[in-house]
Amino acid sequence: MHDESGAGADAGDSPGAGRTRRRRRLLISLGVVIGIVLIVAVVTSITPWPSAMVIRAVFQQGGAAAAAEMTPYVPEKPLRELDAVQYADGGEATTLDVFTPADEGERRPTVVWIHGGAWISGSTANIDPYLRILAAEGYTTIGVNYSVGPEATYPTAVTQLNEALAFIQENAEEFSVDTSQIVLAGDSAGAQLASQLATLITSPRYAHLVGIEPSLDAEQVVGMILNCGVYDLRAMAELTGLPAWGFKVALWAYTGTKDWSEQPAGATMSTIEFVTEDFPPTYISGGNGDGLTWLQSIPMAQRLDELGVPVTELFWPAPHEPQLPHEYQFHLDMPEAQEALTATIDWLGANTTLEDRTP
Repeated sequence: MHDESGAGADAGDSPGAGRTRRRRRLLISLGVVIGIVLIVAVVTSITPWPSAMVIRAVFQQGGAAAAAEMTPYVPEKPLRELDAVQYADGGEATTLDVFTPADEGERRPTVVWIHGGAWISGSTANIDPYLRILAAEGYTTIGVNYSVGPEATYPTAVTQLNEALAFIQENAEEFSVDTSQIVLAGDSAGAQLASQLATLITSPRYAHLVGIEPSLDAEQVVGMILNCGVYDLRAMAELTGLPAWGFKVALWAYTGTKDWSEQPAGATMSTIEFVTEDFPPTYISGGNGDGLTWLQSIPMAQRLDELGVPVTELFWPAPHEPQLPHEYQFHLDMPEAQEALTATIDWLGANTTLEDRTP
């Protein structure tokens, strides 16, 4: 016979005994839940891996969706494409994709784009449609992969990207690269990495501090495209809320230390502190609904302007509707993203000479 209350009391149990049994089961279940929460709390306090994998999954889903949204806007123009070219020993992490309207041996101004993904996710697949769009305008475009955290820690990615620049220069003829007209570009974490490469190239003092010999000379880099990037890690350390948690976990995974803001990694990643008047002419943009625009992109634009670096900025008023999200530039269904694309192409035209420079 079972207790009609559903508690499953044994025959002969008094109502008081049934309640005691239910309370005991409830306490056991509560204890299990508390135990799981405590285990999760302990694990996530000593390693970024579990949280970083959650963040990576979210970014991968967003990156795939953005690429799918951009694909219908790729012009039907024949391009020569080289996929997953290995530039260093590192498997898929050290590959690059090349898109160009030029024949092998011709030289075109070249955009080298570094993908975003909070330093712990992402790939060239997320940005390839955008690079095809720019290539259809007459440019050679190259998307570069790099090792992400927590599998690899800072400055591995910077070292790899520097190696990629050397590889691109060595294979300029095959890739149709005009090595005198290189534009470094990036989105989100990729913009931070692109700014770091440019700072290495244009500031010997900074290159010495980081301990990396740049692969390119300053005069080879004719411009920068920086979308929705991070340039001041001290400001990131002061963030609160869920976005702050995500960025702090990502930076812990990428730098290999929970105290990244107090370590050399945090200092040297903050390119706003090291840029000089020799930094390349820059196009910089961010959406008004993206907190990084106000915390990072606008201050970076102001800093470059103070140094006398030519800056072209595309920012939207705070009350603009709709609120433009992080990496709004890739959401080409939006008119504002189309405006940003046009502005990017116009800026490229003003800062490069779009003609074959075959030696």
